[in-house]
Amino acid sequence: MPRPAAPRDVYLQPGDLHFAGVGTRIRTLLGSCVSLVFWHPRHRLGGMCHYMLPTRGMSGSKLDGRYGDEAMLLLLEAISARGTRANEYHLRIFGGGNMFPNVGARVTRHVGQQNIDMAHQLIARHGLVSHGEHVGGTGHRHLIFDIWSGQLALKQSPLVADSGCPTGVQPA
Repeated sequence: MPRPAAPRDVYLQPGDLHFAGVGTRIRTLLGSCVSLVFWHPRHRLGGMCHYMLPTRGMSGSKLDGRYGDEAMLLLLEAISARGTRANEYHLRIFGGGNMFPNVGARVTRHVGQQNIDMAHQLIARHGLVSHGEHVGGTGHRHLIFDIWSGQLALKQSPLVADSGCPTGVQPA
């Protein structure tokens, strides 16, 4: 399907999710966070979440997209509200990078790995199948999802060694 004349561009912050139809592009930037991306090839519907932690460990008054288990439930609600079933969608997983690799010897499973593990558990729990993933490693991932075509663009940026100066500031 050709690109819409004026696609709606949605940027997800940590804890956000969005579900829409043709005419929408969803973007996000991931470090240790994880995105689950759903796309329905026949109906050209799709959604993405950007969760920060696997679970909050207790139930709150309403679902919160900052937590993987709750973000999945919110996406499943959006899928159901469109009259479709989750197993009709292509599902992919992105993110879960180790943002502090030098601390690795003291931490058995960094938060990125915990987020990846949760994504796999959620997919199995809900009887879904992953159609691909780009997870782990170090650095950031910039993800762009065009719902009209199902295309995903991914750019991974490696971590830069700490120079002791904020980005863009040169030492005197």
